[in-house]
Amino acid sequence: MQRPVAIAAAATVAAIVGGALIATTILAPSDRLAACRTGNVAGGFDQLGGPFTLLDGAGREVTDADVITEPSLVYFGYTSCPDVCPVDNARNAAAVDILAEDHGITAQPVFITVDPARDTPEVMGDYAANMHPRMVGLSGSDAQIEAAAKAYSTYYARADDDPDYYLMNHQTMTYLVLPGEGTVEFFKRDDGPDEVARRIACLVEAVD
Repeated sequence: MQRPVAIAAAATVAAIVGGALIATTILAPSDRLAACRTGNVAGGFDQLGGPFTLLDGAGREVTDADVITEPSLVYFGYTSCPDVCPVDNARNAAAVDILAEDHGITAQPVFITVDPARDTPEVMGDYAANMHPRMVGLSGSDAQIEAAAKAYSTYYARADDDPDYYLMNHQTMTYLVLPGEGTVEFFKRDDGPDEVARRIACLVEAVD
């Protein structure tokens, strides 16, 4: 008897309206990564991610090929974020440690700012270094940030008019990007570090 494919209703994954539309689903058996995934992207995972050019903590221009050299947890946020970003980045950092300790897999958290006016390359470099020794912090021009966010269908916008202490609205998904494979999974805020590490290990082993 052929197993039916269950498809859940599509829902926005952004913390606010405007994020990439992602539908949770059980993927077709022909997808070699199906057993490791809990969700799917409308139109396929190749709709998320792509080339970018940004600035690292030393102010050097880097591309996605320079940055994504190992399994990477890509997250968009900003250093002045009072609550969401520190928790999400800490979760991603903890997942990287679990991967190394329990699965022998080296991975890295990648933090891309959506607030380049305040998050200069130096600010991003210092924040990343304080969060985790393997974290990569990336900034860039307004145009560079906009292009990177668009590639990942990530929404962001300034939330108020305070000249110095404004907040940013932004999507809170974390994307798993594998070298040579592109984006293969996403993680929601309520996915704990052990769950994130387990699914990453499954996906890394599936593509080897």
